[in-house]
Amino acid sequence: MSNVTVIIPTWNRAETIEKAVRSALDQTIPPLEVLVCDDGSTDNTRDVIRSINDPRVKWIEGAIGGRPAIPRNRGIRKSRGEWLSFLDSDDEWLPEKLEKQLLLVEKLNCHAACTNAYQYIPEKKKKGELLSWDQEKITFKDLLKVNQIICSSTLIHRSLIEMVDGFSEEEGLKSFEDYALWLRVATQTDFAFLNESLLFYCDDPENSIRREGVKVWSQRQRVLMDFRTWGKKKNISNEYLREAKKQYLLALFLRIKTAAVSCARKIKSSFLI
Repeated sequence: MSNVTVIIPTWNRAETIEKAVRSALDQTIPPLEVLVCDDGSTDNTRDVIRSINDPRVKWIEGAIGGRPAIPRNRGIRKSRGEWLSFLDSDDEWLPEKLEKQLLLVEKLNCHAACTNAYQYIPEKKKKGELLSWDQEKITFKDLLKVNQIICSSTLIHRSLIEMVDGFSEEEGLKSFEDYALWLRVATQTDFAFLNESLLFYCDDPENSIRREGVKVWSQRQRVLMDFRTWGKKKNISNEYLREAKKQYLLALFLRIKTAAVSCARKIKSSFLI
């Protein structure tokens, strides 16, 4: 048995939660515990968890918060494992996920790891690998350009999670709070990347918080601003803060440019009417 705590946030996922939990329990190196962290479910999710009848599976009660960061942080506080691994309640791991990651972090001397994933889009019945990243590590500078880390694929040493203050529970980051955390973690360690799909990732925006119409440029700016605020508080090296500022200004420029092009097209169209 590994010294890994699996943290699964959930809200009304009775139809998918059992597969997620069993995929964690059925690892070739089984986890120490699986914490199902509820966010105020009103369906029979709790009954499904009780029916699994495994002492490693624990139900962590919680009122609805509307942001996955809240139940994830609740799970972190309740966890006992040396390593923490996050799994969404509609995703599933392949059996060797934890074993291969634990071997990889030791080999590359990293304190965090992630993998590729099979992407599944229910509406389109589409399947395929999600990432095209082919390097053995993901660095802070890599992450600044684009988030290459799938939350359900992560494995992170608990000392780092505590150092970076866990997931941000800010309302404005509720779709990208994991990206904000990865940036913080990447100031302490590179992410060991296993370019092998060890996860079935359900990409279903219609049944997630993304259905609310998140503006990517706006969220990216918020993530970078959050990082700079956190970095200054923690006295993080100015090198990280400068790089984050550059990317913030670039995101702002591209956002303004996109808006200007759109406005110009509307003006041109009005003259043609």
